[in-house]
Amino acid sequence: MSRLFRAMIIVLAVASCSSGGSSNAPRQLDNACAIVKERPEYLKAFRATERRWGVPVHVQMATIYQESKFKSNARTPFKYAAGVIPIGRQSSAFGYSQALDATWKEYQQDTNRRTAKRDRIRDASDFMGWYMNTTRERNGVALSDARNQYLAYHDGHTGFARGTYKNKAWLVRVAGEVDQRANLYQNQLATCKRR
Repeated sequence: MSRLFRAMIIVLAVASCSSGGSSNAPRQLDNACAIVKERPEYLKAFRATERRWGVPVHVQMATIYQESKFKSNARTPFKYAAGVIPIGRQSSAFGYSQALDATWKEYQQDTNRRTAKRDRIRDASDFMGWYMNTTRERNGVALSDARNQYLAYHDGHTGFARGTYKNKAWLVRVAGEVDQRANLYQNQLATCKRR
């Protein structure tokens, strides 16, 4: 084997090990207690965000479920030309929170968290806290209102203010599902053993 080839293999091996966290989702996504028991670092991150930004844990969890199913390296699907040639992703959304590149950069600048990463749960949940607080300030949506917070999260602050979601029956349905999951998680979390 040539030196160059060996060096490339080592670089690829090291790069594959630095994902910033487990890309695998917790096993029982319909059980909030099981999620936080399996991944206690999630609950720690969610509680830190709730303390800093006021966004309830169950609202964060329901939004992350909808956006990434708790996969740290989640990405949008590819777009295809002629149905077979991949021409890039549908958007730049990445990580637990599926934050877009530009919105993530705005968050990093606004919060002075330049080293924050979208595939780290504590950073992704803090991003959600920041974003949802902006939604509350700009659009008057309560931090506990999972449905409308999700609509603004998906369509953006300006889109939400314009009511763009009203022409998207599928999005209104999904926002209702986020709200139902938030209620489910809230009820489950209330029964978890104290940590």
